[in-house]
Amino acid sequence: MDEKTYVRSRQALHATAELLIAGPQYREFGTIRLRIVQGGFGGVRWPFSVIGTELAWPEGRVRLQGTFREVAQAAGFEPGAPEGAYAETTGADPDAPLEVDISAAGLIEEWFVLGGRALRCLAPDVSPVLWPEHFDLASTVTDVNYGVSPGDEAHPGPYAYVGPSTPCTGDFWNAPFGALRPRDGVNTVAALLEFFEEGQARAALG
Repeated sequence: MDEKTYVRSRQALHATAELLIAGPQYREFGTIRLRIVQGGFGGVRWPFSVIGTELAWPEGRVRLQGTFREVAQAAGFEPGAPEGAYAETTGADPDAPLEVDISAAGLIEEWFVLGGRALRCLAPDVSPVLWPEHFDLASTVTDVNYGVSPGDEAHPGPYAYVGPSTPCTGDFWNAPFGALRPRDGVNTVAALLEFFEEGQARAALG
């Protein structure tokens, strides 16, 4: 798959998470937290999930095609970002066309599953949260954020990260927010856990 197709699909899924799940859930239940479900992701209280390239709910499902508004209306609700919950939304227009490549969706879902397993090994008592603001799956342990992202403007491809609340120094910390490793270097649960645990130990030293 070419990078352009992956990035376009990642951005579309990020906007879907924000406009079709986090926003409606926030207006109804007051929380933006999302979670990983089998085959994709969904709300913690909003009964809608993205499974592959479809929006699914207990009574049905619809393809992620057309515009965000058309998909939402087919499911019986109005789309929209969680206004006031965080400053920098995706800026996606509900009337913009929505297009998701099935292979890209599968790669992102696999990365979230892998990351979720590593995060639960790191902190069994903490439930990882998929945050719609940055579309990353993360756990916070003792003021340090550990997570996996499918990519962003600075790093288009999937990566894992460790982000301490207090800046640390040393070669391990190679990103403005802490430490980052591309997926290719941490592509197993064991490798991810090793990275997280090293970050945990180094963050404790400062």
